[in-house]
Amino acid sequence: MHIYTCSLTLQESLFFATRELGRLYETGRYLHNYALTYAFGFVAAPYFHPVQVPRYAEELATLNERQIYVTPALPVMVDFQLSTIKYGEEVTHSEMLPGRLNTPSFGRIKELAPESTFRCYVLSSAPLRLPRWIRLGKWHSKTLVEAHEVEFVEERQGNYQAPCPLNPLDVQAGTLRAFDIISMPPASLVANGRCAGPHYALAGGQGLPCGMAYRFAA
Repeated sequence: MHIYTCSLTLQESLFFATRELGRLYETGRYLHNYALTYAFGFVAAPYFHPVQVPRYAEELATLNERQIYVTPALPVMVDFQLSTIKYGEEVTHSEMLPGRLNTPSFGRIKELAPESTFRCYVLSSAPLRLPRWIRLGKWHSKTLVEAHEVEFVEERQGNYQAPCPLNPLDVQAGTLRAFDIISMPPASLVANGRCAGPHYALAGGQGLPCGMAYRFAA
């Protein structure tokens, strides 16, 4: 198994709506593995959707046959900034809330600030050439990728700690023993995972679960 450690550095502010509090739209501090998988270019969604419904199960499951998997990203050093969004009557926009004619729509967004850094892992049965630059979030924010392959990967049994957040749907049953829940759409993640079972050993008693694949609740 080839394992790549990826350091992600934002070059622009990054926004995606993790939670909505009235007219405040807040970006969380973790990056979901679904979004990262699309950003790395392993799968592609059609530019136009006649029905705005994501097809994660259909699109991401194709990577299981190729044995490619991207983990969620851990915030290494993050900062936030607040911005105001406001626009008038335009035929190309979607109203956040029903409003009167000629009443501009507005709100506040909490974004991840430029130079925030994250770490994720890419696993593949075959060698990969990862992109140097990717785009993330609603604004397609430019992000620098610095990838390094783990030189020696050893598979072990036993207890270990995950070095990054995990998608609990994607790990095998019985792997997670203790963790903190990260509530974010479209599927909640877990952080500080203490795990048991077969894993790819990393430095410092850490490891990545074996058998991670894109799975979805029935």
